Amino acid sequence: MRIEAYNAVSQIYQSNNAAASRKSDMASSSSDSIEFSQTAKNYQTAKAAVSSAADIREDKVARIKAQMAAGTYNISLEAVADKILGGIGVLAF
Repeated sequence: MRIEAYNAVSQIYQSNNAAASRKSDMASSSSDSIEFSQTAKNYQTAKAAVSSAADIREDKVARIKAQMAAGTYNISLEAVADKILGGIGVLAF
C-alpha cells in the first residue's frame, strides 16, 4: 500500500541520515558545502514514485462493482480469514 511504502522508505532514510550526521560532525572544514548521498537521491526518487501513485485503484474498483451488479462477485471466506490472520501474525495466548 502507499502508506506502507512511504513509511519503509522513510525508515531507511532516517537510519542512514543518523549515520551521515555522525560522520559530518567529525569532519571540519573552512567552507560550507552540501552533498547529497546516493541514499538521499534514492529516497527522493522513491518518494516521488509513491506520491505519483493513485490512492485508489480505479480499475479494480470498477471490476468489483460490475461483478457485484451482475451478482457474480464471490469471495472465499477462508481466503478472507487467511488475509486477516496473516496481517495479525502469530497470536500469543
